Amino acid sequence: MAVILRPGESQESLLKRFRKEVAEEGILSIVRKKRWYISKSEMKRIKLRKAIRKARRRMLRQLKREE
Repeated sequence: MAVILRPGESQESLLKRFRKEVAEEGILSIVRKKRWYISKSEMKRIKLRKAIRKARRRMLRQLKREE
């Protein structure tokens, strides 16, 4: 990925465009995930916990709507 300075563009707007492209491509999230090695079994456990939390939240929202 490259961000080239446009004619008459300030450094601040160039930096802003760069940050926007990095965010859109999800580069930071990929780097954070690959920062440490996580085994497949650990990934399964993390996904399971995440799914349980998501299901609980969904159920609580549904209960609040019914009240």
